[in-house]
Amino acid sequence: MSEEFQVPVLSDEPSPDERAEYVILRLEQFIREGRTFAEGMSFKIWRSMAKVEIAIAIAETELGQQKEEAVTKRLLFTFAGALVTVGFWGTAVSLHKVGYLAGGIVCGLAGLALMGIAGEWRFRNWNKTRIANKRRKSLACIESINRRIKRLEGELEKEEKNLKEKIKKIAGAAR
Repeated sequence: MSEEFQVPVLSDEPSPDERAEYVILRLEQFIREGRTFAEGMSFKIWRSMAKVEIAIAIAETELGQQKEEAVTKRLLFTFAGALVTVGFWGTAVSLHKVGYLAGGIVCGLAGLALMGIAGEWRFRNWNKTRIANKRRKSLACIESINRRIKRLEGELEKEEKNLKEKIKKIAGAAR
């Protein structure tokens, strides 16, 4: 049964709630896979596994923040570069040091570069939202499967208890 229990893989930039849910599901997986028939998992082993999972979750969060900072800085520097370029070439055109066509082409290219970077930034935000929604649906499905597994475990325990009682009755009647 432990091979059927799958924890979802986190994709880019999950929310804190989703990350916490992921860590909880991973810890539950450790408990399910680490237990034996007669007893549960050792607390020391579970604690060390929990510590590693939480450390990984924190490290992934910090890495995600660094990636977001890089995108924001790229947008900021592109915006500043485009403004400086338009300002410089606009001044050169207004002082009649450069032709209108050349100045217009350079300013147009700077504007296109800025729009491209801003478009990428918007696309990243849209994609993050789409992935987060997909992850929410996956986690809801995992929760549903978890509830079914727990219910089935309870039913199996009841059935095991009933079968043991039947075996005792049959063994008692056979004596």
